[in-house]
Amino acid sequence: MPSTRVLAHARVRATVVAAATAALLAPLAACSSSGSSGAAGTGADAKPGADDRPVTVTVTPEGERVPAGGPVRVTAAGGRLTSVTVTDAEGHKLAGKAAADGRSWVSDRKAAPGARYTVTTATRTEGGTAGSAEAAFTTAPADKVNKVDWRPGAASTVGVAQPISLVFDNPVKNKAEVEKQLRVTTSNRTEGSWGWLTDWSGRDRVDWRPKEYWKPGTKVTLNAELNGTDSGAAGGWFVRDYTTAFTIGARQIAKVDLDRHRLTLVRDGRTVRRIPVSGGTPGGDKRSWRGTAVLMAKEGTINMNSETVGLGDAYDKMVEHSMRLTWSGMYAHAAPWNARYFGNSNQSSGCIGMSDANAAWFYGQVRPGDPFEITGKDTKGVVAPGNGFGAWNLSWSEWQRKSALR
Repeated sequence: MPSTRVLAHARVRATVVAAATAALLAPLAACSSSGSSGAAGTGADAKPGADDRPVTVTVTPEGERVPAGGPVRVTAAGGRLTSVTVTDAEGHKLAGKAAADGRSWVSDRKAAPGARYTVTTATRTEGGTAGSAEAAFTTAPADKVNKVDWRPGAASTVGVAQPISLVFDNPVKNKAEVEKQLRVTTSNRTEGSWGWLTDWSGRDRVDWRPKEYWKPGTKVTLNAELNGTDSGAAGGWFVRDYTTAFTIGARQIAKVDLDRHRLTLVRDGRTVRRIPVSGGTPGGDKRSWRGTAVLMAKEGTINMNSETVGLGDAYDKMVEHSMRLTWSGMYAHAAPWNARYFGNSNQSSGCIGMSDANAAWFYGQVRPGDPFEITGKDTKGVVAPGNGFGAWNLSWSEWQRKSALR
């Protein structure tokens, strides 16, 4: 890749020693490509010599509309870098690290597409003369942009089974490069791992789940530093970062025994209430899922139409206190039309139904992220990882193998 070379050199004058010293104590606000500051610590009678030749500063990349997605590199020949500032047109800075000898500097972040960067450097010659230089380059705009939908939302309080979940608009071929930019910070060093899935929508998705259920009270932050990352073929570029922070609430588990037709809400190890329910009708497509499902959302009053879940014209009705458990359409909700079956028979179209009173109470107790641990002999299988938040149905080792970095 081509690079920009500029000379940073300052002539020594006793009258500018103090000004040069001040310039080195803070990043320069503006400077020219030729350099013009004085020499700090050289003395009033210092004279230019063989070891005081101009510093050659090289910036990579250089030019207009250069490819994005790489770090910014700055090198110095004939001296060392004392300060490097890389700023885009909006004033955002790319942080970076200098080599121990001061001869080079590399940005931590990649250059984003469609941006203009100004690189300002302060230098010191081998003889001690301070100088400055400035260079600029632009990156080519993205021909395609990838966007992210993420859960949970910022400032929310969620249940102990809630994963961090990112769903991408376009395919992600460079999964390892994307995963490297995703940083999860917890208040108690919770162990967890990313895993790549195919979402129920067919899109690429990556979830982060702990090894075990979260500890109540844990503070969690996600920093997805994706700006400047290439998704790969057909995926496009990420042109922004994403962040969310949330808190883990009480340890609440809804234990659903389809054989006994009973839901038990357990909070912090103590049974709060047992509720008679009716699950999916045995022997066909109306059976319920088993395994661990996670409460995705409390949707309230919604229209449920059997045609949307492949069950023909079996039903089309407004349903109260609806709590979504899977993308495929399994809910817990009020089902007064099935009142005679609560506690003694499974006769629903796959959902977990209960009385109006019990559904209203239960709806007020639970929150998104609470696990539903569902057992029963006659079910249609275990909730898949991409069907809602079904990652808990994989062992820890199975889940870790879904990371692109393992």
